[in-house]
Formats: sequence, structure tokens, C-alpha cells
Amino acid sequence: MSKTFDVVALGELLMDFTENGQSPQGNTLFEANPGGAPCNVLAMLQKLGRRTAFVGKVGDDMFGRTLRAVAEEAGIDMRGLLTDPEARTTLAFVRTLPGGDRDFSFYRNPGADMRLTADELPLELVEDTKIFHFGTLSMTHPAVREATMRAVKAAKAAGAFISFDPNLRPPLWGSLSDAKEQIGWGLAHADIVKIADNELEFMTGNDFHIGAPILRAHYPNIKLLNVTAGAEGSYAYSGERSVYVPGVRLGGVIETTGAGDTFCACVLHYVLERGLQDLTAEDLTAMLRFANAAAYLVTTKKGAIRSMPDRSQVEAILPTFD
Repeated sequence: MSKTFDVVALGELLMDFTENGQSPQGNTLFEANPGGAPCNVLAMLQKLGRRTAFVGKVGDDMFGRTLRAVAEEAGIDMRGLLTDPEARTTLAFVRTLPGGDRDFSFYRNPGADMRLTADELPLELVEDTKIFHFGTLSMTHPAVREATMRAVKAAKAAGAFISFDPNLRPPLWGSLSDAKEQIGWGLAHADIVKIADNELEFMTGNDFHIGAPILRAHYPNIKLLNVTAGAEGSYAYSGERSVYVPGVRLGGVIETTGAGDTFCACVLHYVLERGLQDLTAEDLTAMLRFANAAAYLVTTKKGAIRSMPDRSQVEAILPTFD
């Protein structure tokens, strides 16, 4: 497949304000970390030598300008990033919970990323990629939902694999039934899916042992299903094969922002190398080992886009859990 880009992603680009200690007066300090799940995925792919481009919208403000600069610094093609003169860039305040998990508070009503419309899509980018990646933060509101659906259909018509990560954030949805409906749409149009264990339970009412077969039966279009279970590890399902690889437990976890996106990027990198046909158990195991290791490394730093490990750093820790 002759395409300019390996992966093009559409969605949110935002500023994550993550807790970073206290001031002398006892006030919580926050560090502004550039993020947004689709762009996090691209940042890790760039570390692995892939060519990527982003489609989305930010505000005409200091955060929007910083985000564009940081993404360009990471090597991502940002021609598809539009600037909204009226809405502000979306902000997320992230409280770190014991164990490194997170609680989010979003400032996004409206945020510039939700105002991307279908007629603004740079279809020349969307149609010029081997893999098109998206999540559901670009499906929470009608206009950007229409843009996302049009982009998915255009990319598929142009021969791209479709990659989907539900990335469920309940506070951003008017109702969880709407969230379930839109996640279902994404699952029905995807070739590659990365889904967290809690999202799988949300969609099927069961844990991954029962839920994964249910999901695969309901969405036979999914050629590669990956289920992440945090520090416990991850599962991959392809054809008749399924494998499990435990997570990396070397300590030093600070917070988990970007871990799932890093994992997702490593999976897409593997698909670009090997394709989706006839993946063996050994192939799936190698894919998950690398993805788990990379995801672990990003949890040892704050933020995502500027915290992605390179290939040599990932490979350096692989022998520690052989």
C-alpha cells in the first residue's frame, strides 16, 4: 500500500494539568503536560520511526499554540490541526489516585476540539494513510461526531486499516447510553481495537474472560482485539488465537497517563510490520511484550507526549521479565 503516512489520527489535543506536589502554602501544584489520546499515540509512533499526521482543532490561545509546537517538536505532521477563533483549547485536570490511576475534571463546554466539522476535514490526509486511528472523545457531540464518522468512512474507502480505542470518559457524555451507542459504532467499523478491561465490562457486562468472546462474536469485523488490564498485563485475540502477557512490575510508577496510548501505538507499529493476516501466538506474544514494556516506561514519568520512550529504552527492559 503506497501511502505517505503510516498512521493518521483524529481527535482531541488538550492540556493535561497533572498534580505535582504542593506549594509552601499547602496549595496543590499542577504541571501542564501536552496530551490527548490520539496525539499521544502518534507521539509514540514517531519514536518508533513512523510517519504520522494529526487532524483536530485547538483554540486560538496560549495552550493551543503550545500544543501545536510540542506536537511538531515530536515530528507529527500538524497540517490537519485547525485553530478555532472562538472556543478555547480543552483542558483536563488530572488527580492522581493511589496506585497511579487518575480522576479527570474537564474544561470543555465547549472546547475547540468538539467544534471540528465534517466540511473542515483535510481528506487528503485522511485518505493518504495506512492506518486511521480514532477514539470516542471526538464522538461526544453531533458536529465532531459527524466529522469523525466521515473520516473513518473515507479512510476505509481509501484502503486504510481502522484502529479504534473507546477511551471512555463518562463525565464528557450526556448519558452513558449514548456513550455505549457510539462505542458500538466505533467497534463495528474497526479492524484493530484496543479496549481497557473496564470498558469491555461496560460494553458486555462481563470481565475479559467472558466479555472478549462476546465482543468478538458481536463484531466479527475486528481482526485484532487487544484488552489491557493495567499493571496485570494485556490480552490479544486474533483469529482462533489468544495470548496473555503479564505487565511489567519494576516499580517507580508515578501516574498512568498515556500508558494505554503508548500500548496502542506499539500495536499499530507491529501491524505495520507484520500485517493482520495469520498472526501466530508467538507474534502476538512478542507484540504484547513490547507494548507492555513501553506502556510501563511512560508511567514512570508525568505526562505523555514528551514522556514516550524510544525503542532502545523499551528493548533494554525486555530481558527483565523473560
